Amino acid sequence: MSRPAVRSLPPWLAHAFRAQRGPVPWSAVVRGALAAGPLLVAGMLAGLTAEGVLAAIGAMLAGINDRPGSRRASVDRLGTPALAGALGLLAGTYGGQHLSAVPLTLALTVLGLLAGSISAVGPVASAAGTQLLVTAAVGAGTPAGPPAWQGALAFLAGALWLLLLRLALPTPGSLAGDFRFDGERQAVADVYDAVADLLDAAGTDTAPARRAALTAALDHAQDALAGPRLRRHATSAAERRLHARYRAALPLAEAATALAWAGDPLSARASAGPRRLAAAVRDNTAAGPLPAPTRAAPALRALDDALLRAAEAFDRAGSARHLTLGRRGGIRGALRAMTGTAGREYGLRVALCFGAGAGIAQALHHTGWYGSHPHWYWLPLTAVFLVKPDLGPLVSRVLCRAAGTVLGALVFAGLAALLPHPAGLIVLVTVCGALLPVSTRHFAALTAVVTVLVLALIMVGGEPQACLGRIAETMVACALVLIVGHLPMPGRHGAGVRARLAAAGGAAHAYLVHVLTETGDHTERWALRREAYRALAEARTAIAVSAAELPTLARHTRGTDQVAAVLERLVDTTTACAVHLDDTGRLTPRHTGQLQSALRELEAGGPDWTGLGKAA
Repeated sequence: MSRPAVRSLPPWLAHAFRAQRGPVPWSAVVRGALAAGPLLVAGMLAGLTAEGVLAAIGAMLAGINDRPGSRRASVDRLGTPALAGALGLLAGTYGGQHLSAVPLTLALTVLGLLAGSISAVGPVASAAGTQLLVTAAVGAGTPAGPPAWQGALAFLAGALWLLLLRLALPTPGSLAGDFRFDGERQAVADVYDAVADLLDAAGTDTAPARRAALTAALDHAQDALAGPRLRRHATSAAERRLHARYRAALPLAEAATALAWAGDPLSARASAGPRRLAAAVRDNTAAGPLPAPTRAAPALRALDDALLRAAEAFDRAGSARHLTLGRRGGIRGALRAMTGTAGREYGLRVALCFGAGAGIAQALHHTGWYGSHPHWYWLPLTAVFLVKPDLGPLVSRVLCRAAGTVLGALVFAGLAALLPHPAGLIVLVTVCGALLPVSTRHFAALTAVVTVLVLALIMVGGEPQACLGRIAETMVACALVLIVGHLPMPGRHGAGVRARLAAAGGAAHAYLVHVLTETGDHTERWALRREAYRALAEARTAIAVSAAELPTLARHTRGTDQVAAVLERLVDTTTACAVHLDDTGRLTPRHTGQLQSALRELEAGGPDWTGLGKAA
């Protein structure tokens, strides 16, 4: 379908046709090919086919989370969900073996409530909550599997094998310097490129989009540098260099934002310096000569000063100072997210979908609807993926899941009739493992690949072909999630979006107060600025997902995009004020007028934002 045709569709339908774009992640493709298939072969050769299947499932779920980024960030992104998955498999297997249908359904419902609440903490927590429920369903719905502890260890071994591949195998970027830090170097280089893009866009209509891209680049670099091995105080020259170069980008980003806020076009020379710094980071070289300064305005002087300091940082290894990170709240922040309105609402929906899915699946299983199949996990497993809002709007998820399952089941039915067993199925698992990193760009494609892979694993494990049953169970799960997704919940509708906006408002308030009090603590200011923009980006994402829901759901968050726009304008203006205060010590009428205008709009927007205007 062409892009104009997609744009003419209603938002809730158009979203189902959108896919992420970008180059093929060949490194991840190689890792996928070396993960599930070889693990399955190893299990079969050792006479442990069931354990080999579980190890392949662990590698498959880890492969879904194997996204671009640094090696150290992948430890958390892949390892935490894997541990949760092993725990879920252990609990589900014990529950399936020792509990009858009703107590088991109640236990899974409570587990769904906990995992759903955890998912509100962040992306890694969401992946962990998902794997916890998926493996709990597999363990409970496969009573004839290996002992619980043995299956959990096999699953964890499969996930850790993919993590080991992620840490050990080289990537194209690793050829430029220290093998360990290729992802970090690329992330920091992208920040400098994003600064240059924003400078090029100053005075044009694309400046807001470029500023958002700069925020995304800074978020990615922050996550890449904050992994479990790169600690707050660096212990090697390579780490110290990355610390220093990341820190040097923060005042450049601040000055570029102030210049974009001013709205005056800039010469190409303004972006030449950041471009050269980006190339130096990417190639792991010195900065070299930078363009002559242009100091006609406070923001330009700030840009030139930041370039000078960056050049100095590039010429030395850098000190062991800690990273300037946003304030994510730690354990207290996680508990607030879990028990807040968003965590409660999402936890209830997950609990209802997962518990009802498990109950319906067991009822169908005990009445013989499954025929000779001894397992019933597919329906609740499907419901877990469908209820996740970070996979897109509800209707889009349902449409993509249904289409992907039908396509995957039909493809597998044809291939299973043609391929030799088990060799052909092992090849199919290997190919699907390689396709996983590419298929994650669209939920329907991911569903199709996972469906083929899982059906192949089931058949290798000794079960008969189950394509039609999987399609029917998926349709039941789709109907269930659609019903639960439109049920009223305690509290206000759209609680998740409003919670994100409230967090963004609080971060903007803290940043504004710090700038206006003129403390002179630039490290604190940059951390507050990072948190404000990051919270705004998260709110924007939640708003976009809500806007693409059916009108019955989307209407509850109507107008929140305007509130986010005002908050963004307030944070942009605060950044411009910070740069101007550094240079002159006072604000211009334009600065104060923009601040007052944004604060008045927030106060006029309702009681949720009145406190922000009064505090500033």
